[in-house]
Amino acid sequence: MTGRYAPSPTGPLHLGNLRTALLAWLFARSRGARFLLRVEDLDASRVRPGIEARQLADLAALGVDWDAAVVRQSERTELYAEAIARLDEAGALYPCFCTRAEIREAAAAPHGPLPEGAYPGTCRELSTAQRARHEHDGRSPALRLRSDQEPLGFTDALHGKQAGVGDDVVVRRNDGTPAYNLAVVVDDAAQGVGEVVRGDDLLDTTPRQLLLARLLDLPVPRFAHVPLVLGADGRRLAKRHGAVTLADRAAAGDSPEAVRAWCARSAGLAGPQDDVSLDALVRSFDSSRLTRAPTVWRDD
Repeated sequence: MTGRYAPSPTGPLHLGNLRTALLAWLFARSRGARFLLRVEDLDASRVRPGIEARQLADLAALGVDWDAAVVRQSERTELYAEAIARLDEAGALYPCFCTRAEIREAAAAPHGPLPEGAYPGTCRELSTAQRARHEHDGRSPALRLRSDQEPLGFTDALHGKQAGVGDDVVVRRNDGTPAYNLAVVVDDAAQGVGEVVRGDDLLDTTPRQLLLARLLDLPVPRFAHVPLVLGADGRRLAKRHGAVTLADRAAAGDSPEAVRAWCARSAGLAGPQDDVSLDALVRSFDSSRLTRAPTVWRDD
């Protein structure tokens, strides 16, 4: 039941990120399992210098440790290329020339709105001439999965039985970068991850990843999608919500131990007077105690 946490080095970790990391660590450590750290840095346009080191330092200060060298997706592109080639050889991919604006417009068309994030299939059956015309116009295609749209089911540790369709998900962006859903499936299998604990905003992406794992004949981990931390405006926590990073909380007088205590108590794992040391949290961890509702952070 090896666990993992996989931040993107695009900005400092906020309280929501830190709480999810701690929960993922507790899921693994309470079972005596290994815990790994992976840096998801494929989107070079968003990666910020120095952020990875700050994220690792913040996790260590919180008490989250890991059992092997940190893995970086930017160093694993050959693995993703091999997976994409396998899908392509199996006839499971097709080029997509659509822009994001065109996808949004098609998804909202009068013939019926599509589920959020679903692709309307615009490029699925393009002729050779149509593809050549797009290429002549200077459009570089992404590669999409030709899914069968069949429902895929799984059982989430917190949300119970779930089902959804895989959809024609992008596996390689039009700039040549392997897409998130493809990379995360390949990485989890290659690293032997047996349980994925992450925010419940990613619950809907799971069927897409299940489909990719099935087509690539890769093992599927268990999933536990934990509640998010929101700002007072009801949106996902972000820097705009105030003092939400470990450095911010230190400036406000909170130690890393105090932040860890807040994470544990807000998640339902400890009461006001309970011991929130790392050893105590590991010993007493019970996923059934986890809150199912999002936590609202107010920087009073």
